[in-house]
Amino acid sequence: MPDQTTPSSPQTSPETTPPPAEPLADAAPARVYVENKPPRGLYVRVFIYVIATHVLLAFMSLLVVVAKSR
Repeated sequence: MPDQTTPSSPQTSPETTPPPAEPLADAAPARVYVENKPPRGLYVRVFIYVIATHVLLAFMSLLVVVAKSR
């Protein structure tokens, strides 16, 4: 059974389908949204991950130094 179902519609012939509606002459053309830069939160998350990784590596290095000195 499919997760998403579409309502069944009666089969229509091409002669009975209405022509597509024409846009208004004085309406401005629709602007296409183009995402050309990532959201700001992405930079913040990457910065936190990089800092957390460096802190974790420094802590592990400190543990290695302490373990070798014993």
